[in-house]
Amino acid sequence: MENVMKEHNQRGEQSAGWGERWAQFKRRAPLYRRALREWGRIHGRRIAHQLHNAVAGNRAAGPAYFLVCAAALGVALTLTTLYSPSYAVTLDGELVGVVADAEMVQEAIQTVEETGSTLLGRDYQVEGDLEYEFALTLRSDLTSERDVQNYFYQQLDSVSGELRQYQVVVDDQIVGTVKDEDALEELLADFKDRYTTENTVSAEFLDTVSILPVYQVEDLMTVREMEEALEENQGGSTTYTVVAGDTFNAIAYANDMSVSDLQALNPGVDINRLMVGDVLNVKERTPVLSVQTVEEVTYTQAIACPVEEVEDSSMYIGDSEILTQGVEGEEQVSATVTYVNGQETERTINSTTTLREPTTTVMAVGTREKPRTASTGSYQWPIYGRITSYFGGRYIFGSYSYHSGIDISASYGAAVCAADGGTVTYAGYRGSYGNLVVITHDNGTQTYYGHNSSLTVSVGDKVYKGQQVARAGSTGRSTGVHCHFEVRVNGTSVNPLSYLP
Repeated sequence: MENVMKEHNQRGEQSAGWGERWAQFKRRAPLYRRALREWGRIHGRRIAHQLHNAVAGNRAAGPAYFLVCAAALGVALTLTTLYSPSYAVTLDGELVGVVADAEMVQEAIQTVEETGSTLLGRDYQVEGDLEYEFALTLRSDLTSERDVQNYFYQQLDSVSGELRQYQVVVDDQIVGTVKDEDALEELLADFKDRYTTENTVSAEFLDTVSILPVYQVEDLMTVREMEEALEENQGGSTTYTVVAGDTFNAIAYANDMSVSDLQALNPGVDINRLMVGDVLNVKERTPVLSVQTVEEVTYTQAIACPVEEVEDSSMYIGDSEILTQGVEGEEQVSATVTYVNGQETERTINSTTTLREPTTTVMAVGTREKPRTASTGSYQWPIYGRITSYFGGRYIFGSYSYHSGIDISASYGAAVCAADGGTVTYAGYRGSYGNLVVITHDNGTQTYYGHNSSLTVSVGDKVYKGQQVARAGSTGRSTGVHCHFEVRVNGTSVNPLSYLP
């Protein structure tokens, strides 16, 4: 509870500061009063004389005199705006506070005495010599009514021991108040323990936490309610539910994230098979109270193989093939890792020791120019139109079924184009697909184009990206003119929207 001790020390220093300022004030008070009286005597007569001359039309009271009057009035106005006549209140010589209204002190005493009498079952009165001494104080330095009341509650608490409550403040934000200090300390210790491992060397609150003794707070929390308040997320929505037409890339962009960051938050999600209704984590939780831990760790990691490239004129530029696979090396790493709420935020490598050297990988790289029909590795839309049915489950023809692609509306006979370069491996009629074209691309991925009215390519044709391969229609199991577009990776259908721009 170092933060608690710090807060108590600060309160002690504050009390000591009040004591010193009170002593200085008492020493200087007579000087202040004499200075104020003298200022009022001299300047008051001067201002009155100048105003009299101005009103009487005295020629001597020209512009300069009006400026002097204005300046004097400005000083007086500033004094009354910034300063307030006040009373320094002491109890047995100990400063209670500085107040503008002495009646406020009597009301605070009456409230505390009534509370004490009820609590103790007998008449309770504030004892001691209460004194008031006139002062002129900055309005910002006046003691609040609550602080005056708390002063007298402290006197009562020393008798009953039952009034004190504990307010939790995180970065100047009041979270709430509880009665049980021990349970509160256990709760805060538990917050740190949640993120502590055998490698942890330090665990600290990332925020400034203060525990302040207060009195007579009406809305007390249970410790469980305090725990929930400290855990409450401040970062807004942390999840997103997938809807029709969503892609992993689009969700990342909409939430101002990189795809890799979104993948890191959703390690078990196949980004190519998003389904309507899937729930993704899109933001880290940011609780009111965060814990930062530091760990000293030692681990082993692989050393990547160096790569030696060998040119091959039989392969296309951009293509490569491993001729000899090297073996990764291994090294021991000593590092200092920082976490916030269990999530790594920083890693400093202190030292590395090589345990096994890696061997070299030999790779053939192509030097031959690619033909126009070679695959580019990216897809374009086969036809432009409104998506009428998305990838995944859907209701069609009165029943629920799985849809292996997307349907893009089109006008009858419109050109259907190859999404990328490749080889036509099917061109003909196939059941529910109707007139179908299948293109196999250089990496083995296939694209399907179904329900065409007619085909413009044959099996074995080499086609380039954007080349017309069919005309749109409504053959096969179809509800209207459209292009059924499908992407298959290793023979499995995936969401085409994850590949289209």
